[in-house]
Amino acid sequence: MTDQQVPRTLEDTVGAAVLATRGVAFLRPGLAGLLRSSVGLGAARGTTRASGVRVRRHKGSRGLDIEVYVVLNRGHRALDVTRAVRSAVLDAVLKDAGEGGSAQVKVTVTGVV
Repeated sequence: MTDQQVPRTLEDTVGAAVLATRGVAFLRPGLAGLLRSSVGLGAARGTTRASGVRVRRHKGSRGLDIEVYVVLNRGHRALDVTRAVRSAVLDAVLKDAGEGGSAQVKVTVTGVV
């Protein structure tokens, strides 16, 4: 595994933490999810988590760069939800990282439903 590759399970961990956060409707769907929903074959919540989560390892260190793209439920303040998502992701990732682990989390709201 190269420095920048991360296990798929880490993306799944991040995705699960995000989806458990109050106010998050779903992760931004990838192209397949968008096509599926436009044809009526499935809801966006059922798409793969990786479409809305990007995790990269800092070159030469144990740190992570995490990008999360979410769609919010109407009636929730974007600032509150993004702070909660960031906190949930850090809690989920850093509890497994142990001493010396670090992560930077960027949360982007791509829509409201």
